[in-house]
Amino acid sequence: MAWPGRSDPATPSLHPVSTSPTNAKVFSVGERLAGYLALTKPRIIELLLVTTVPTMFVAQGGVPSVWLMAATVIGGTLAAGGANAVNMVVDRDIDGLMERTMHRPLVQGVMSPRAALTFAVCIEVAAFTWLLATVNLLSAVLAVSATFFYVFVYTLWLKRTTTQNIVIGGAAGAVPVLVGWSAVTNTLGWAPVVLFLIVFFWTPPHFWALAIRYRDDYSAASVPMLPSVATLAETARRIIFYSVVLVGLTLVFASGAGMGPVYVGSALVLGLLFGLWRWPSDAIRRSGRPCDSSLTRSPT
Repeated sequence: MAWPGRSDPATPSLHPVSTSPTNAKVFSVGERLAGYLALTKPRIIELLLVTTVPTMFVAQGGVPSVWLMAATVIGGTLAAGGANAVNMVVDRDIDGLMERTMHRPLVQGVMSPRAALTFAVCIEVAAFTWLLATVNLLSAVLAVSATFFYVFVYTLWLKRTTTQNIVIGGAAGAVPVLVGWSAVTNTLGWAPVVLFLIVFFWTPPHFWALAIRYRDDYSAASVPMLPSVATLAETARRIIFYSVVLVGLTLVFASGAGMGPVYVGSALVLGLLFGLWRWPSDAIRRSGRPCDSSLTRSPT
């Protein structure tokens, strides 16, 4: 199925051609505002920021300035929101093919793709300007570089072409820890790089567990997410592999960063539960239950 202005679901585009239905519904101001908010994917932003703030505490070795934390969170929210909005513009064709995403604002015609893209670019520019003015240049550059990676590498290239899409593309979701660290120290080193790798290796098992629930959606849209093209057993094996690597990285960070026994104990217990959870086939089919435990582990 091809949407107006698009060749097919396998060829994503930033071209802002309207996909609104001919007899488009008239939306109220409140509905339009809610639609623009939905473009930013607030739940994903929350997940990204939940790694930023704890990283700032670690970088500070205590409690950072409340103003600095607030400024970083505001800038990170704008940057992530802009990236997510561009993602919705690019994916508006396949969003209409998947039950999980068919109620998104662009599919419903709440605003035009051009308006959504303009909104995304504006808040991305605002993110860079805000972080530059209130935090530092390094944090601003890192935040916007994550957007470019998410849009051009993951959304436009990897997502529809390879099962490694979320593995490589997940790097964008790991950048907030670098932003948080650089906000406090205005520099980077081995410790934030290890934190980056922890989030990087956390992303595939978390996302694949969720994608198991929606594998039929991905198949319908011809998006090669691992659970939609591989067996459930193979997906489970890869989830376990990445989880084991994840546990190892958390311990590497603990030993090098001088983390205390509370962190080490939490990392071990949650890591082992997350990594050694052996899901029977029927449990995997029901839904990505491991998502609950992975969400708990993320800030830890």
